[in-house]
Amino acid sequence: MDDLTKEFIAESQEGLDRMERCLTELEARPEDYGQLVGEIFRSVHTIKGTTGFLGFDRLEKLAHAGEHLLGSLREGRLSVTEELVSGLLRLLDGLREILMLIEETGGEGTRTEDEDSDLIAELARLNGEAYEVDKVAPVVTMKSPAEINPSGSEGAGSGQGISQAAVSNSDKTLRIDVEVLNRMMNLVGELVLTRNQMLQSGVESTSFPELARRLDSVTADLRETVMQARMQPVGNLFGKFPRMVRDLARTCKREVRIEFYGQETGLDKSLLEAIKDPLTHAVRNAVDHGIESPADRVLAGKPAEGCLRLKAFHQSGSVVIEVSDDGGGIAIDRVLTKAIERGLVTPEQAEEMSEREALQLIFLPGFSTASAVTTVSGRGVGMDVVRANVEKVGGSVELESKVGMGTTLRLRVPLTLAIVPALVVRSGGQSFALPQTALVELVYIPERDASQVIERVGSTEVYRLRERLLPMVWLDRLLGLKRTPEDHGVYMAVLEAEGCRYGLVVDDLLAPEEIVVKPLSAVLREIGLFSGATVLGNGALALILDIAAAAARAGVKPMMEEKEEDLVTETQQDGSSFLVFEDRARERTALPLGVVERIESVPLDRIEYANGLPMLQYRSELLRLRDDGHVLDEAGLQRDDVSITVLICGDPQTRSSRIGIVVRQVLDVSDGTLLEQDAANGEIDLALVKERLTTIFRGFGAEATKGWKEVA
Repeated sequence: MDDLTKEFIAESQEGLDRMERCLTELEARPEDYGQLVGEIFRSVHTIKGTTGFLGFDRLEKLAHAGEHLLGSLREGRLSVTEELVSGLLRLLDGLREILMLIEETGGEGTRTEDEDSDLIAELARLNGEAYEVDKVAPVVTMKSPAEINPSGSEGAGSGQGISQAAVSNSDKTLRIDVEVLNRMMNLVGELVLTRNQMLQSGVESTSFPELARRLDSVTADLRETVMQARMQPVGNLFGKFPRMVRDLARTCKREVRIEFYGQETGLDKSLLEAIKDPLTHAVRNAVDHGIESPADRVLAGKPAEGCLRLKAFHQSGSVVIEVSDDGGGIAIDRVLTKAIERGLVTPEQAEEMSEREALQLIFLPGFSTASAVTTVSGRGVGMDVVRANVEKVGGSVELESKVGMGTTLRLRVPLTLAIVPALVVRSGGQSFALPQTALVELVYIPERDASQVIERVGSTEVYRLRERLLPMVWLDRLLGLKRTPEDHGVYMAVLEAEGCRYGLVVDDLLAPEEIVVKPLSAVLREIGLFSGATVLGNGALALILDIAAAAARAGVKPMMEEKEEDLVTETQQDGSSFLVFEDRARERTALPLGVVERIESVPLDRIEYANGLPMLQYRSELLRLRDDGHVLDEAGLQRDDVSITVLICGDPQTRSSRIGIVVRQVLDVSDGTLLEQDAANGEIDLALVKERLTTIFRGFGAEATKGWKEVA
């Protein structure tokens, strides 16, 4: 093809993409038909006008029939109906098919008018007109299979032998603002000038540092401009799904609306193409498997129309795309049953699986919960392809589901072609990069203070940072590296990702660098703690830490910012979870975990007394303190500058009726079993926690916590 034809195809494909989006919006919002129909009309009119000049008669004739129908619609002679929109969508498919033929073969394929006569007749009928097929024998141009399908691959259902894998010119091209290109050219010119000046000045020149700074500045600007040129909004990809969801919903007899969030989120063009197929699989599964039939939704107390949400956002140097539905969720028992039936796991393995592990079975090849094979699903091909394709570009896939509430599939794609700012750290004799987007602040704890300011909550070491307990994660322990003897204090990078904030303890903090992110090999990707690799300025290799994965591996749980919960070790938060502490010497006492809001370290001089009772001013309220173990008296005999531990407790439903419980030390957070009230002493409630007898704090025993357990 010549350049003019290539440009025509690229522009026509863009016009048809706009037409597809407008048609699905037109069906949902027929009252806005004026603007939408005008946009659709312009797309078809542009194709028809250009085809006559290029000599594509078949394309021109079909576009003319569509333009005639759209003219009647635009002038108000026709109303928007489902049948009319369906006919226009078939017109769009016909135009797109001919364009693909031109791109594949250089021509319009077999030149027979019978191929398009049925569609043209349907468009005429929708316009209230009759169409008679020309009885003159068509001129047929015979082509060999190789000419029709040069790749030799099997057709994808169009009947023309075109390869749903063929790469179109529109996928190879980018439309870039001229101002971006002008800026890029100017920066390249500046780069050449600076290079020439450096070569002429020599290293010994006094002007060399100034030239180096200028080179650094121009390089940074050039990098930003090139990245801007490659970035495309994910809305370009999202725009293909309304039509697909519409057709799938009708095939599966569902009522589905689709919502988009973050369409302006930028993603590298090559990555946008890489996630197209995985995202398509995810959307198909959400419509077919996720959202229930209208009748089932009504019986479950839901609206008959289901909702599918596509959301995109940047996070920690990655682009996250979520596909969420409000359907029936994934029944774990059904997943395990199907997995056993297909021989993917044994009954013994299924018995020991957690809910998280069971959900991962969905990604195994050949797995499907569909009861029958249909045109949409049931062959066990889909989720394994999603994971495999995303991991090829160094990404990851996460799945969350709740029965009756819905499912969320999260695709996390690293910016594998990006240059990102990072902090370089050392641990166990190796270098690692931390994305600065996840870096909150840096903390240094002098060696002499470490033993006093680092506390323990169960097995977790925590640091109090501005009255907030921060869980500490040692990078060398997490990775199983050889520990380096420390002759200094503690270097800690405070990181935050996916609602988890924690302090990552490292051996040393190095200078920040702008790093080029490279995808990981399959072996390193299986570790699950790294999002990529890079080469540092000194030539050393460094792995890029996945901040969220490190938090999950270390057992750090997300913290609700509005509640400022400080129990950061991952535990099962149900009615049988307890916070174990010591208020009297050598006596284990416990509270149901759900009644504990915070653990506070309070200076003794902040404790006030009223009528002989200890009180604490806490968040604009006066908090009564319980000190059954006389901890305050003992602490006052030691010294005035000592701090005490106070558990802030209240009703987990209303967070009202708060009290503060003074304790000697917090021992653990663990599961346990609440025992029946002791018959010999009706005032004592007991629990078995880690097979040890533990007293339930008076006032929060079996009777007091009745009705709280489900919330706790």
